[in-house]
Amino acid sequence: MPNIRRTQHLGLVGVLLIALAFTGLQLTAVTGRASPDTKNYLSYALSLSGESREEAGRRAIAYSCDSGQHPSLSPVPWTNRKAVGESEEQCVRRLNDSVAYWTRHGNTEGMTAPFANQRFMAIFEARPGYPLFLVPFIDAFGIRWGLWLAGLVIALAGSLCVLLSLRAAGASRRAGLAGQALYLALPTGTVAMNPLSDGLSLALGTAIVLGCVLLLRDRPRTDGGSGTSFGPGAGARTVSARPGTGAALVAGGFALMFLVRYSQALLLAAALAGVLLARAGWLRRRGRREAAPVLRAAGLCAGLTACIYAGAHLLGWPMGQDSAQDLLTHHYQRPDLPNPWPEFFVQEGVFWSAWSRRQITQPVLPVLLALSAWAMLRRRSVVLPLAVAAGAAGLLNQAGHPNLGQLYGYRLIVFLWLLPALAIPLLLDRPAREPSPGPAQPEQTGDGRVGVSRQ
Repeated sequence: MPNIRRTQHLGLVGVLLIALAFTGLQLTAVTGRASPDTKNYLSYALSLSGESREEAGRRAIAYSCDSGQHPSLSPVPWTNRKAVGESEEQCVRRLNDSVAYWTRHGNTEGMTAPFANQRFMAIFEARPGYPLFLVPFIDAFGIRWGLWLAGLVIALAGSLCVLLSLRAAGASRRAGLAGQALYLALPTGTVAMNPLSDGLSLALGTAIVLGCVLLLRDRPRTDGGSGTSFGPGAGARTVSARPGTGAALVAGGFALMFLVRYSQALLLAAALAGVLLARAGWLRRRGRREAAPVLRAAGLCAGLTACIYAGAHLLGWPMGQDSAQDLLTHHYQRPDLPNPWPEFFVQEGVFWSAWSRRQITQPVLPVLLALSAWAMLRRRSVVLPLAVAAGAAGLLNQAGHPNLGQLYGYRLIVFLWLLPALAIPLLLDRPAREPSPGPAQPEQTGDGRVGVSRQ
């Protein structure tokens, strides 16, 4: 038992050291992260906290323009931001003029300030989850530190979910810590820190992955207890949680993600359903008993896909057709196209051609994806099909927004980076002798100590 406690303490120390190192690095840029969309979410959050729409818009403009004056963080590609352009005074004047213009042209309702026409701002009105999340941070710490702390909580929560997903899937402690570190070091950590809804959506996505892992590893308990040992010092093979834990995480994660960024929730649910259904079919053809929990997880994700689509439709939120018109009409400032899809698919070709050329010149992602493919060939883990589904959801989200202005960004495709964060750490472990190991069972050793055996 003392050895087990010592191992648990070492694991916890590792988790804390990684979190502290990340926090220290982020203190070098408390502000300077705002994007053009930040002011929309911030004005929404300020309105929710009791500010008038006009005052919320004024404060959001002040923060956004001040943030634009700060230079890039470092030479790491995904932490770079655009160089300072207009002065802070010019920025404030431009945005105030825009607010006045759109107010005169009918944008007089809603929680967000009228930075653009009402149809475009409806996109942000349909994402109340992130502004709601920001309110307590802004109320307690002000805008600058509140946004920074909210981002830090989001980033660390997502990294812990990655660690727990790997541990629940049977990975070793070092693999779990590697997954946590990779998540924070890759664009997933940078996007999580940015004051946008993408980071919170990503963190909820990692919680959904954790829930799916629990669903896929669900087996009857034989030790008479309940709960799962996920601590950093737990053994590589852990007992499974109660059957409802995984389902609750998946359903709850998607319910929250629906409010944060429903389009990404829809794509992730559909991708998980498709990958898990294919996985269940493959297992069934091979006569494997693991097909049943995989099929149940696929059914749950398929049902949630239908619920998300129906909910967005019933609420009148913008859908795929609106996204295509937004791209092709420059945020609805030109007349709608009668049939946007031919031109939209032309834009798809242009974007992905340019994106592929960029991957050749900066092959960080291709190298990581190659390592992920190697991990999938060399290792067997329930987390791998989930990582593939998350990556597919990122590609689908980017495909829905083939905007060349996003060519050098990472936020729309950020779910793709979850694939290496979840797959590469498995290379640190030895290949499993059995394709789907059962939960650990306590056994009595010859000298009276309690050990852990694999089924």
